[in-house]
Amino acid sequence: MELNHRPTGYESVALPLSYTGTRINLSSLILFLSNSSKPDSNLDPNLRARLLKETKNPYRGLRRAVWIALFGSAALGLFIMITNIIAGDTVSINDLAIQTSALVILGFLLFKDRSKEESN
Repeated sequence: MELNHRPTGYESVALPLSYTGTRINLSSLILFLSNSSKPDSNLDPNLRARLLKETKNPYRGLRRAVWIALFGSAALGLFIMITNIIAGDTVSINDLAIQTSALVILGFLLFKDRSKEESN
């Protein structure tokens, strides 16, 4: 008798009955990292420092890239509006106010999202 060794669709999706996986949330990760400063810890100190920094300020690089892109877009839009005014075209004061406020708000967000090391 030959056995079929390929899993069926049900077997490939279902977890085995002996599965005892644990969920790790952010607070348990911070607790683990803060307790891993013992000399017998296998965690690299540089990796530990980077992980702690990431848990305190997640997605910082992505956030900064979005702020920079939006700030650049607002600055370019304001520059184009100012050149249109200099050229003699009419620009709505509402559009100019929206563009200026976008530039100020995004500049503030970019300033607030800097790290503490950069501000020293």
